[in-house]
Amino acid sequence: MNQKILDAIKSLKQSAKKRNFSQSFDLIISLKDFDVKKPENKINEEFPLPHGRGEVEVVVFSDEIKDLHCPILNSKDIENLAKNKREAKKLANRVDFFLAEAKIMPTVGKYLGQILAPRQKMPKVIAGDVRKQIEELRKSVTIKIKDAPVIQCIVGKEDMKDEEIAENIESLLKHLEARLSKGRRNIGKVMLKLTMSKPVVLEV
Repeated sequence: MNQKILDAIKSLKQSAKKRNFSQSFDLIISLKDFDVKKPENKINEEFPLPHGRGEVEVVVFSDEIKDLHCPILNSKDIENLAKNKREAKKLANRVDFFLAEAKIMPTVGKYLGQILAPRQKMPKVIAGDVRKQIEELRKSVTIKIKDAPVIQCIVGKEDMKDEEIAENIESLLKHLEARLSKGRRNIGKVMLKLTMSKPVVLEV
């Protein structure tokens, strides 16, 4: 385990002011020699962290599934939600991931597409064991590269163990080395911050 990453985590925790919520650890990665205009470099994917990232909310759109440990919205709920744009936007901002049965996707697109699509939160289609899919998403972060050569994502919470956060960071960086076209050479400055703190540079 990278001791310098552990030291940075400890330092951020020690210098953090007490808040009335558990702050997130955010990893910020600047990419170099990386052309965001190339279609193959437009990345938007989920990556499961070994120790998860803290609380993650998943919502399922379905007319048939009834018993899950997460909210389920049916076609009627979707239509009602579309009539209340404020509530629909609140839901879209609050929820991390949406899942949907294939046959309900047109309904979601029709009534909520204008709200979910710009936030890049259109549902993923349920494939196979929905419970397994939900558990996987609850451990995942979204790795997104759109218009700027920067990746920013949550890698843990303040109340997690230092070692767990460090392992999450190392696992994500290793994944990016394999995922980016030039591997490690595409990774420039790497910084870590708490929700309300200034970033510190990581030596990785």
